[in-house]
Amino acid sequence: MMSIAAARELRDGVLCFVGIGLPSEAANLARRTHAPECMLIYESGTLGAKPDVLPLSIGDGVLAERADSVVSVPEIFNYWLQAGRIDVGFLGAAQIDRYANINTTVIGDYQKPKVRLPGAGGAPEIAASAKEVIIILRHKRRAFVENLDFLTSVGHYKGGKSREGLGYTGAGPTMVITDLGILRPREESRELELVAVHPGVEVDQVREQTGWDLAVSDDLKTTAPPTEEELGVLRELRRKTEAARKEGAG
Repeated sequence: MMSIAAARELRDGVLCFVGIGLPSEAANLARRTHAPECMLIYESGTLGAKPDVLPLSIGDGVLAERADSVVSVPEIFNYWLQAGRIDVGFLGAAQIDRYANINTTVIGDYQKPKVRLPGAGGAPEIAASAKEVIIILRHKRRAFVENLDFLTSVGHYKGGKSREGLGYTGAGPTMVITDLGILRPREESRELELVAVHPGVEVDQVREQTGWDLAVSDDLKTTAPPTEEELGVLRELRRKTEAARKEGAG
């Protein structure tokens, strides 16, 4: 449901800066269903990527095989991202706070961490410069925390207009999609608010998995269940990806 909900948010024709994992699955699902002209850009330098299977990493060769073009990493960041040419940035996270700031660096004390995470990569620049940012992660209390262990990428910083004071050009996170529902920042405070739950999910379940007093919209929606087309395309994409990886391992 998480990948399908995220895919639905991509409009046809948008330029989407894609991360590996769930963001990549969602973006490729969108391109195979309602948004065939959605242009997928990966930070390794592939423009208009059309992979037959999901990539293992940004350096996976499948991204370049049918891409419109492959350019240098500096061009990706300097010309496309920092110049404001990216419509949507798709990010994951290990931790997120009420203002959609995210941590992808470390769990625990930085000097003596419990878990050392992959790090920032291009996420801080995506968070700063993409016209809008969509964040995808599983809704767990250990992930939705009152205070981040480390601030890797700024969302709406301290709320209100504090992000504007940092000089960032992008609008920041406009949506957080989880396996329980969808959250959006409130207009004035920029604090995340639950605006939709997925079919079969209760609000109390979401609150139990959130590390702060979660705001809930007065107009709370229920997301539409997956269609047969969405499920069929997603299952086929996963089947082909699994088969390709088994073949590669053999």
